[in-house]
Amino acid sequence: MKRKVLGGFVFTMLLVSMGTPSAWAKITPDGTRETDTRTSADVDGNKLSSTAGAVVYDRSKNGSGKSAGPVTSSASNWTPPACYYAPKYTPEQLQKDMEKVWEAGSTGYEWDAERRKKFEGGGSYKDFNKDKAGEGYFWDSYVTEGREGDPGALDCTKDIFWVDTGDDPPPEIPQAITPEMLAQLAYAEIRVPSTKVELAPEGTTKVNLPTWAWLDAAKFKPVSVTASVPLLQVEATTTAEPLSLKIEPGTADATTYPASGVCELNGDQIGEAYAKGKADEPPPCGVKYLRSSGDGSYQLKATITWKISWTGTGVNGARGLPPGEFGAGQDVIVQEIQSVNR
Repeated sequence: MKRKVLGGFVFTMLLVSMGTPSAWAKITPDGTRETDTRTSADVDGNKLSSTAGAVVYDRSKNGSGKSAGPVTSSASNWTPPACYYAPKYTPEQLQKDMEKVWEAGSTGYEWDAERRKKFEGGGSYKDFNKDKAGEGYFWDSYVTEGREGDPGALDCTKDIFWVDTGDDPPPEIPQAITPEMLAQLAYAEIRVPSTKVELAPEGTTKVNLPTWAWLDAAKFKPVSVTASVPLLQVEATTTAEPLSLKIEPGTADATTYPASGVCELNGDQIGEAYAKGKADEPPPCGVKYLRSSGDGSYQLKATITWKISWTGTGVNGARGLPPGEFGAGQDVIVQEIQSVNR
């Protein structure tokens, strides 16, 4: 896919407004990277956004509140990228950062001489490509916020490289940022509401008495996060929609409704609110405990599975990502039914 980028004048103005890059990395003589990732956040009306590396996140449609939490991918072998390549420097900015390193002398004469030859003396670039200022920018690696200790953060070992405006990065760099990668990064930022379910009876139930479970549909509307790279005019929006609820009673001495324990989304609700007169009916979603919890309680766990999809620059229609899960536990006291002998 061709990456769309900004023209020279707008590109220059954006760099002026952004100031220096929000993340800085250098390659040391042993080939490792020293990375300092900084983030910033802004609130514009009800729109909350933050910048992490080259990526800007809009979380204005995300879940919020103390009980909200991140979804965990149901695909155990899938995670968003731990590192990626994106624009980082204009020629002037790269020169400024390089000269700081050379002045410090911490990388050694041979290393500094090699870098000077590459970026200053015409080895790969002459005078930091200043003759092409406004026509492109130097790309470098970024480590995804919170993934600094992840082994995958060491996968981006390619040296700083130049990309002309409107051109794709070199094909041998699979970690170069794309709308799909932005969607994956946005996935990690999704927050969904707590999964505490409504129960009837509430808090305390009886042995062999069907306990109804349902969710307040108003709390479980779709949420989304948009990730973008303004310099490239590319973005992706990742959306999570509730799909089903799984009930785990906290004991083997229980029967779930349905038998699988998975209550599917039905229209705009999961489960059904209890109504007077239905105490002896099997609920469409719920549990029946077969043994008392004694002096304690059972820890009922409710886990919602969220359907995850994304749309983005150059993409027709929504595309899927692995479903996500988020669960929470709540105490349920189960008492024996008392009978009176006459």
